[in-house]
Amino acid sequence: MLDESLLDSPEGLAEADHRGLLRGAAEAGARVRTAARHAAEAGVGDLKPDGRPRAVLIAGPGAAATHAADLIGTLAGAGSPVTRLAPTGVAPAAGALRWELPGWVGSVDLLLITTPDGTEPGLSLLAEQAYRRGCTVVAVAPAGTPLADAVQGSHGMFVPMATAPYDQDEPLAASAPGVLWALLTPLLALLDRTGVLAAPPDTLGKVADRLDRVAERCGPAIATYSNAAKTLAAELADALPVVWTEGTSAGPAGRRFAAALAELSGTPAVVAELPEALAAHGALLAGPLAASADPEDFFRDRVEEPPALHARVVLLRDRPIGGLTAAPGARDLALSHDTPISELEPEAGGELETLAELIAVTDFAAVYLALASRA
Repeated sequence: MLDESLLDSPEGLAEADHRGLLRGAAEAGARVRTAARHAAEAGVGDLKPDGRPRAVLIAGPGAAATHAADLIGTLAGAGSPVTRLAPTGVAPAAGALRWELPGWVGSVDLLLITTPDGTEPGLSLLAEQAYRRGCTVVAVAPAGTPLADAVQGSHGMFVPMATAPYDQDEPLAASAPGVLWALLTPLLALLDRTGVLAAPPDTLGKVADRLDRVAERCGPAIATYSNAAKTLAAELADALPVVWTEGTSAGPAGRRFAAALAELSGTPAVVAELPEALAAHGALLAGPLAASADPEDFFRDRVEEPPALHARVVLLRDRPIGGLTAAPGARDLALSHDTPISELEPEAGGELETLAELIAVTDFAAVYLALASRA
């Protein structure tokens, strides 16, 4: 159940926020600025690469590396293929994870290592393996960790992760808003210098400003009726989120939203891109999860019986209204099955700015749903 009264209680939300999730979301803009400064101090802006790398490989544990690889791959396009190196191991623990470079990796490739931990022996071994292959290594991790020593010992570039004092209070969630921007920003600055994507300093400044504006609109002091993130969290209570995305940038935002819902609030979600989503999820909306699927629900005991789980479509778009779009078909399909629909569309701006806004609003929504949910 969702305690909707808690959504409009900033004090109650702060008391429930043991992991610093709201602070991480609110300070996302500041994290971008700090991370950009760390990258500059590490010498990223002084790099003079000979050209773009043949391929970019990204390694790291959990959702943080997965989301970074997804976002970078989307922004980079087909110019330099982006591949995430998935770890192997018997448990998701720092000492149990191992990474391996593909056999084709060599001196014309770039390995990026991202982790909010930095104690993983497998990542240190990976940096040494890349050095022996002649592959350039850049890592973003907390300062003073074994990984920092390993990368610097292998003649790679190390950028300290932008952290906050409260990060040490509780174990960091991989989907936490502050973690994403602290790890992603230095990589964007680096890949801009290598020509893989466009993220110059002024663009990163605009991203930070956009994140600040979202925090002003979606912060805990803003009432639910005028707060898009709180409204979305309330709408997703006791629902199965069916996340549909339209536009290149919206895809990784939707996939991150589904992962954040699962990790932070324990809410399952399915995600797909339009127009294929209409065929992929058509049977789902027509089945027992449709709002009209249980006519006997009218007679349910509202006190003793929990509400039935029904689907709710969440449409994330980054295309301007009036362009070529599958949104009308998506709305028609949802409403034809009595399935409610929520829509989010960012303000106009560059690709990285609109992507940041979609991520920020859905991050706030996932956090509010996590904090206000109770057994």
